[in-house]
Amino acid sequence: MPRKTVVTNWIHPEILEMLEEVGPVAANTTRQPWSREEIISHTADADAMIAFMTDHVDAAFLAECPNLKLISCALKGADNFDVEACRRAEVAISIVPDLLTAPTAELAIGLTIALGRNILLGDRSIRSSGFAGWRPDLYATGLDGSTVGIIGMGAVGQAIAHRLKGFRCQIAYSDAKRLGPATEDILGIVQRDLATLLKTSDYVILAAPLTDSTRGMINAETLALMKPDAFLINPARGSLVDEVAIADALESGRLGGYAADVFPCEDWAIRDRPDQIEPRLLAHPATVLTPHIGSAVDRVRRDIAHTAAADVVKFVRGEPMVGTLFDPRFQPVGPKAA
Repeated sequence: MPRKTVVTNWIHPEILEMLEEVGPVAANTTRQPWSREEIISHTADADAMIAFMTDHVDAAFLAECPNLKLISCALKGADNFDVEACRRAEVAISIVPDLLTAPTAELAIGLTIALGRNILLGDRSIRSSGFAGWRPDLYATGLDGSTVGIIGMGAVGQAIAHRLKGFRCQIAYSDAKRLGPATEDILGIVQRDLATLLKTSDYVILAAPLTDSTRGMINAETLALMKPDAFLINPARGSLVDEVAIADALESGRLGGYAADVFPCEDWAIRDRPDQIEPRLLAHPATVLTPHIGSAVDRVRRDIAHTAAADVVKFVRGEPMVGTLFDPRFQPVGPKAA
């Protein structure tokens, strides 16, 4: 019997053709995400689902989709997906672990430079008042000679550090796990505890995963440790920060600027998440905000969709998937191991 696959957001047409080789496909061909209700209506009789950042799967969702056997996430992480609920329902779940690293690191550097060099303010100045020539204005903080602190030194953190090496800045990192002297030497970085990193950095870049221990790690208390003219950049996960505390720090002069590509309102699995970006961040001149475009490189998004689709094909054919988080065909479904 053909296996039906649901694709909840737009992907390249050639990827849809690849999926159609193993069964019928119900695909969102618009650039706007389907609502939860629309997804459930398409997935109620589906075997597989390719999911994206805009989607949220929990036990209630799975109960509405009893035929579902696989959720292939076109994502690096599964923050919006209840993996334990999938385990209990014997629904396999996979991710795309590697392809988002390089473009996310690249955007992190772009946000850092845009914020520290007043690029948006300069652009607005020209558009609003014209350009009459050089003026002694918009003096900024360059990366050359600055200290950059990276919180989280997984794949993305290391990719950011690697790209920063050419800017002749001092790079420190904070992570519960030390990389080791050899890797630190290659990347040109030193480990610091979080408090020291915050106190000594001109730029702080977040590259940590979203967990119970990292949620809200940048708050009024930790912001108070930072230099008054320091910059905070968040290309990682929105709920790592308290946006209200950041707005307060900007308004009081306790923070030099904030750049973000991710926002707490996107973290669907958190019940008490805000329903919008903190309005004061939108209005403040010392912010640079982008609409979650960390992986928005065309060839990268094609490769991500291809990898997620390939896992669907492998699953249908009874083969091991590349990005497995849980697969009841090859893993026990009993209580989670300690």
